Amino acid sequence: MRADVSMEATRSKQSVQQGRDKHQATATPNATYPGGDTPPKGKACRSFVRLTVLKQETLKKAKAMAENAVKMHKVFSVQGPYSVVRTALRARGWVEQRMHCPTQNNHRHPGNESRACNTDADNSGSLVKEQDPDGLYGLMSRLVRNEMVYFYWTNRRDTINTNSLKKEQITNHFAKSESFTTKVGLCVNLRNLYWFDSADPDTFFPRCYRPGAQDEMPAFIADYRRTACSSFLKYIVEREQGVQRVGNSHSIRDVKKPSKLPSSPVILSQMLDSALKVCHEFLESLEHRDIDIRSETPPTLTKEEWTEFINGYYLAVHEGVEIENSDRFVTCCKAMLQRLREVSPQQDIDGTDNIWIIKPAAKSRGRGIKCARRLDRILSLVGGDPTLKTNSKWVVQKYLERPLLVHGTKFDIRQWFLVTAWNPLTVWFYKKCYVRFATQPYSLHTLDSSVHLCNNSIQKHLTPSRKRHCSIPVHNMWSDDQFRRFLSSQGREAEWQTVIVPGMKEALIHTVQTTQDQMESRKNSFELYGADFMLGQDLRPWLIEINSSPTMAASTPVTARLCTAVQEDTLRIVLDWTADHTANTGDFELIHKPAAVDVPQYVGVNLNVDGYKIPGPCSLPPMRSPNRSTAKRHGPVKKQPKAEKVTPLPKLLSKSAQSQINYISKGVTPPPAPPLPPVPAPVKIFSPNLPMTITANPLHISPASNSVLLWKRKPKEVQPHTSLSLSKTVQTSSTLSDFVNALGS
Repeated sequence: MRADVSMEATRSKQSVQQGRDKHQATATPNATYPGGDTPPKGKACRSFVRLTVLKQETLKKAKAMAENAVKMHKVFSVQGPYSVVRTALRARGWVEQRMHCPTQNNHRHPGNESRACNTDADNSGSLVKEQDPDGLYGLMSRLVRNEMVYFYWTNRRDTINTNSLKKEQITNHFAKSESFTTKVGLCVNLRNLYWFDSADPDTFFPRCYRPGAQDEMPAFIADYRRTACSSFLKYIVEREQGVQRVGNSHSIRDVKKPSKLPSSPVILSQMLDSALKVCHEFLESLEHRDIDIRSETPPTLTKEEWTEFINGYYLAVHEGVEIENSDRFVTCCKAMLQRLREVSPQQDIDGTDNIWIIKPAAKSRGRGIKCARRLDRILSLVGGDPTLKTNSKWVVQKYLERPLLVHGTKFDIRQWFLVTAWNPLTVWFYKKCYVRFATQPYSLHTLDSSVHLCNNSIQKHLTPSRKRHCSIPVHNMWSDDQFRRFLSSQGREAEWQTVIVPGMKEALIHTVQTTQDQMESRKNSFELYGADFMLGQDLRPWLIEINSSPTMAASTPVTARLCTAVQEDTLRIVLDWTADHTANTGDFELIHKPAAVDVPQYVGVNLNVDGYKIPGPCSLPPMRSPNRSTAKRHGPVKKQPKAEKVTPLPKLLSKSAQSQINYISKGVTPPPAPPLPPVPAPVKIFSPNLPMTITANPLHISPASNSVLLWKRKPKEVQPHTSLSLSKTVQTSSTLSDFVNALGS
């Protein structure tokens, strides 16, 4: 019994001692045992001494590195699981000040969904526990916790207020970049490309509309109807030809069985006539021949005719109703389609089904995206729910019905680019990219997201189809090298450098050009973007969207390698190349850097107006003789010689007044004058080039001679201050005799 108690006591002592050793191994160098216990002796004491010395050396090293980092302005802060960025900065002598990471709910406020940027930073499942066995990084982080941070890398732009940063502080986001990282911003800004470049956005960006805007809903409906007309013509031609494309692309039209549902007959001649009229009107509008058409001219098709045509189009193209005797119209349909192809760069991607893709304006990773081919369905998606219409924004974009396929499967390309300045606009293009596949083979029979959306955040939750080609991996990704080998197998490898890459570069440059005036240019800011492209059958790249904070999660072997490389090369540009332009830039290529634009200095509300003094009014020109020619009216005025005889008055007076003047001149007393007519209202006379008020008597008599001149002009209705009144003279002379006496005096 005593032996058992002794053994149990020994075991308890050993367990207590092991607990103390474990606590000491994890304690700081200055820590003591709880309760004031002294360190153990013997072998355990030697272990404690080694741990103490190790902690002291670690603390000394941490202090030295922290002091050097503060002195060299090398304190950084990273939010999110960007272990590559942390490792690359620490290799350059930077010390991290660990940032408190609030939950995402603190950043998302109700109603701000539409203002959020299009970010696809989906790092779920990619958290990697930081390797810090000796606690060195933790010690340095505490030592610099009160120091200024000189480099910020965050996965959300609203984490850092750029207005409060100093000039020497670096951050990986620009303010207001939502002008092109949201679907609405990209749609609106690319329409203004003609102000910055002569390129046409319809050559690299599928046409897009905002149904929530009052003026764009009618434009979208008109585009849908016009596309239905051209699609119907294309359907007639391809149906009669019966051409099936094989190889690296899908069939022109999947074979459909005739619809068994009862339907009204399709009048081919009437539908073709309507489609040709609409296409012809569209061509005239592109050539500006519709300018002379009067506004009251009736539309090509009435509302009832449009309804009839669209229903017939659904029956023929979507339901597969048989159309007879269509071969007679193939020639005219071909001719019209050829004319449309010459002026419409998106004619080859439209197909025959008239499919449109409906996207939430400010969401990413494929959330809320739907495809539809019927107009009523599209209108119900964007405007059927009043809650969605008020709390969110939508864009409706033309879907690429005929993309390039890899072994019958749809794909898109994720391409990175970096902007380091907005004035001068500096754009870097990454030479590496990767391809994302859908899990199901491509087909137009279904509009399911597993067939038409290639976002990894959607496809990773789906099981790949067994019908898919075995060359496409289970993780649904290829590197650019693998894709180029596929093009080489199709005999099109050279087009990667001649068509695809130049097309992506031009599209990105044009996109950022349209937004550079809206961005807040800051010297020590930069941002890495992820652009999504699709390829047409001619390998022309089509820009789909641009994401800020692209995902850097190592979700597949392809992203694990490429995302690591792009983060390291980004730091080479931002830190190394900025200090030394001969430094290695990795796989980044500078593709655009024009001369800087001088921005006028802002002077506030004090506006300066430059001008000149307006000269004062000139005096009236001298009176001219009534018998003077009109041609010499504006010529130089000659001095009139003094006349000895009194010049007869012009025939301004009546015959009775003239006879009384003759009596007076002969010395005969004239008979009493008849009463004068009522005094007329003041006559307003406008004299051009003489903006002044005239109140003098129009009967001007030169004091130096006995000549009497009467200046008479045709009255005109002008400004009130340019009136010339005769009332003063008439009122002062009540009779003609008094008037003559006044003249003689």
